[in-house]
Amino acid sequence: MNNLSQSYQAVLQRIRQAEAQAGRSSNSVRLLAVSKTQPIEAINALADLGQRAFGENYLQESLDKITLRADLEWHFIGPIQSNKTRPIAEHFDWVESVDRLKIAERLSAQRPPNLAPLNALLQVNISREASKSGFLPENFIAQVEPIMALAGLQIRGLMAIPQVQSDFEKQRVPFAQLRALLAQMQKRWPQAPLDTLSMGMSADLEAAVWEGATQVRIGTDLFGARR
Repeated sequence: MNNLSQSYQAVLQRIRQAEAQAGRSSNSVRLLAVSKTQPIEAINALADLGQRAFGENYLQESLDKITLRADLEWHFIGPIQSNKTRPIAEHFDWVESVDRLKIAERLSAQRPPNLAPLNALLQVNISREASKSGFLPENFIAQVEPIMALAGLQIRGLMAIPQVQSDFEKQRVPFAQLRALLAQMQKRWPQAPLDTLSMGMSADLEAAVWEGATQVRIGTDLFGARR
C-alpha cells in the first residue's frame, strides 16, 4: 500500500496548495475519498493514514463496507432510486445526491429516530446537462423550500458535478454559480447550518477550491484509474 500512501499525501498536498493559491486558510477544504469499487483493504489503509470520510456509489457494496468499518464517516454519492432510500437513511452519515423532493421526503421519513438527522446535500444540475439529474438553477429557492422543512434531514449545502472543461477559467464558472446558489440559501435560511459546497474532483479541484469548495471528491488520483 506504499503507492496509496504516496497518492494520499500527494492529493492532500495538492489541496493545501490550492487553498494557499486561493488565499484560503489551510485545512478549510476536506477530502472525501471516493472509494466505490475499492476493496476494504484499501479503505483500511487510508483510514490508518488518517482519512475518515469515504464516498460510495453502489448501495450493496457500500453496506458491506459499512458493516466492517462503522467507525468511519460514510457518504452516499450515487444516484438514488426510490426503493433504495431506506437503507441509505438507516446506514449513512451523509447523502450528497438528493436530486428531487420525493427522495428527500423518503429519506426524511425513513431516518431512524434514534439517529441524528441525516446530513444531506442537494444535487444541482449546474451545467443543465440532459444526462444528469438534480435541481436546476432557475427558481432554485422555490424548488428546495419544502425540503428545508423536513424532519430527519439536516440540509448542509450543495453538490454538483459540472460539465468537463480543461480550461481553468471555464472550470471556475459553474463552481461560482453553485457558490452563489448557496449564498441565496444562506440568506433565505440564516439559522440553517448551510456550510458545505461539495464540488471538484481529480481534474478540477483547483478551480473548485478557488470558488469556495469546502469538500472535494477524489477517487482516481487516490486509487488510480478504475479497471
